[in-house]
Amino acid sequence: MAEKPVTALAGIGQALGDRLGEAGFNKAYIVLGKFLMLEKHEERFVEWLKETCSANSKQAGDCYTCLKTWCDAFL
Repeated sequence: MAEKPVTALAGIGQALGDRLGEAGFNKAYIVLGKFLMLEKHEERFVEWLKETCSANSKQAGDCYTCLKTWCDAFL
């Protein structure tokens, strides 16, 4: 994760990245923190992403899978 921008996450393009940044989530590790605060719960994370940056189901699902895979490998 390091200092990667939020757009480094799967499913998060420039438009969603800009919206997340406006909400205070400008780095991938900050979104990871939210993911962990939601206890890696898929439905809650996907809903949060949809509400926060207007992601669609595919974008939110791709981001969830990305973070889940990272956590499984490194935590």
